[in-house]
Amino acid sequence: QVQLVESGGGLVQAGGSLRLSCVASGYRFSINRMGWYRQAPGKQRELVAGIFSGGITHYADSVKGRFTISRDNAKNTVYLQMNSLKPEDTAVYYCNAVISRDYWGQGTQVTVSS
Repeated sequence: QVQLVESGGGLVQAGGSLRLSCVASGYRFSINRMGWYRQAPGKQRELVAGIFSGGITHYADSVKGRFTISRDNAKNTVYLQMNSLKPEDTAVYYCNAVISRDYWGQGTQVTVSS
């Protein structure tokens, strides 16, 4: 059974940085794409960043230039480095993996204070 376990969330002041990690386990086939989504209170879940197995990345316009997604295949881990954080980045961040279907982590809270 595929499991995604996130870590690294927390409380940070505006302008600060956080790094999220997501470790994947329990899968038998290659992961096509891993990514990070976020959901703020009262809003829909939105894509933040994604990385394909070949290393191609894509980002939401709102985080371009501030966030960086990376992947360590040997460790089955995907990272999200978040710099220059803003209060509007406050949300629950979810790790996502696409194998035969979408798999989700339990989420980690990121709170950015002004």
